[in-house]
Amino acid sequence: MPRDLKIVYYVEADAAALAARAAERFVELTEQAVAARGQARIAISGGSTPKAAFRLMGDPGQPWRARMPWDKIDLWWVDERCVPPGDPDSNYRMTREALLDHVPLAPGQNHRMEGELEPEKAAARYEAELRSGFRLEGAELPRFDVLQLGMGPDGHTASLFPHSLALHEMSRLVTANKVEGVKDSLRITLTRPVINNAAEVFFLIGGADKAQILKEVMLGPRDEERLPSQLIHPENGILTLLLDRAAAALLPPPDAQGCGILERN
Repeated sequence: MPRDLKIVYYVEADAAALAARAAERFVELTEQAVAARGQARIAISGGSTPKAAFRLMGDPGQPWRARMPWDKIDLWWVDERCVPPGDPDSNYRMTREALLDHVPLAPGQNHRMEGELEPEKAAARYEAELRSGFRLEGAELPRFDVLQLGMGPDGHTASLFPHSLALHEMSRLVTANKVEGVKDSLRITLTRPVINNAAEVFFLIGGADKAQILKEVMLGPRDEERLPSQLIHPENGILTLLLDRAAAALLPPPDAQGCGILERN
């Protein structure tokens, strides 16, 4: 793992501008991956903030839908609740309704986590699918071209929750995680070695309710058990944050172009 982490954050005026910035980043990084090797492997998270970006990307009236090389995309999920794919709380359902139903992505390009299965079985099946899809050998890790994360008001990301067993899983690619005290407490999640191995990792965070926890994660002392988002330290040494003004309120003010930079060990 790199000794130092460079955190680059971009601040948008509001939720609508943040969704547009996220859609642009998804498309730009996908275009770069396809230009480099003919394919883009993308891992996405759930939540209301990415949902707005997905809607823009699937809207034929917006520029991103036409630019996205849909036939060159392999779409994966960062985490999922242990619910059926049609459940209102399913990350897959949110993505399908906001994006997949509106774009020319073939079923074989979608790799959903099977939340309807027993959690350990679902995690094992997803790990097997990753190993097959990425043609992994031994302890090799998959390398996503783009991996998008969110952050909860408690400092969790993916389904890596405070003080949960999944924080310490280093040998598996995917693990089941039981989270006490939250709705849909059974989850499936990529592990932190997989997340940190992605070529490009970015957080997508909006809302005033995230301002304090974002400050603690980015500027506070190390406390990874309480603040699992501090575990995200990409191997390339760069972490990008896409924020709205409300979420960024307690970070150092960005420059005139809306960009700020932090350094963290």
